[in-house]
Amino acid sequence: MKMRIRSQNMTSPDPWSKLPPDEARRVSATGQFDFFWVTLELGMPGLMLRLPQLPDPLPELPKLKNLSVCFRTSASAPAFVLALKEQSQVEIFETLCRDVVSACESADSIDHALNRAIQRTRRWHHLLRGGSRAGLSIEEQRGLVGELAVLRELIAGLGPDAAIDAWKGPSRATKDFEFIGTCIEVKTRRVAAKPFVSISSAEQLADVEGCRLFMRIVNVASAVTPVGQSLHDHVEMTAQLFAETVTAIDDWEVALYDYGYDPENDYGGRRWQLGEVKTYEVIDDFPRIAVPLPTGIEMVKYALSIEACARFEKEIDLVEVIRDGLENG
Repeated sequence: MKMRIRSQNMTSPDPWSKLPPDEARRVSATGQFDFFWVTLELGMPGLMLRLPQLPDPLPELPKLKNLSVCFRTSASAPAFVLALKEQSQVEIFETLCRDVVSACESADSIDHALNRAIQRTRRWHHLLRGGSRAGLSIEEQRGLVGELAVLRELIAGLGPDAAIDAWKGPSRATKDFEFIGTCIEVKTRRVAAKPFVSISSAEQLADVEGCRLFMRIVNVASAVTPVGQSLHDHVEMTAQLFAETVTAIDDWEVALYDYGYDPENDYGGRRWQLGEVKTYEVIDDFPRIAVPLPTGIEMVKYALSIEACARFEKEIDLVEVIRDGLENG
């Protein structure tokens, strides 16, 4: 699409006001990068970052409700374009766009600016869905480290597509991993903690018809120290396993934000170390609160004694169990 370029101060109101589809208003006359206000098809307001060339390989772009994120050609030059599908949200979309531009101004290259624009867009999507700027609590971080450890194990054995599709923890499902024929609930605990794990609902350890159910307990130690792996390190170690697949990486990034992880939060001071791992099969008289609950009883939480689970411990390869379930499901 061909566009005439206009200049406009970044603080001017109504950036899309009377802006025809064949024109683009520069967001800031003094800005380091070429950001423009644009109006797209169907009158969608948009923000465009003009690029010297498309990155190779193309980064995976987020799939966001009410927002369009894509690469386009504008005035014979490629561009990254963020557009709003829902006109009623134009005010907050303008705030989002200005924040994206502001975040990119300190970038040291156009590639760095593009990466920041994509990450900032993801962060806004996370916040608008109810995420927190404060970041994950200590126990939430511990839980994520444990689930990522299991996710890496499943990627190694089943591949990134199958593993990320099965990871349901970020969506607050009753089981952390769901496969045909197999479900896994992951629990993490401090090494020196009392020998219990917290069960947050009666459904967590409830039977699933046609599935074997396992509880995986991961000891995860932490300390405020400069030595060891931070939460960001554990995330990056897992992200590298998705580097060679274009189909799973977007689901991986969306899952992280759904969990509440934001790469801009400061998790650098605390280090996390994985310890002993044990697997239990939840079957027959495994110690748990049965469902359905009695009438009038809701939102049950309880502490489960690890010692009481001892006779249900299994020395098995979960990947092989999952494969067997997939083949016979």
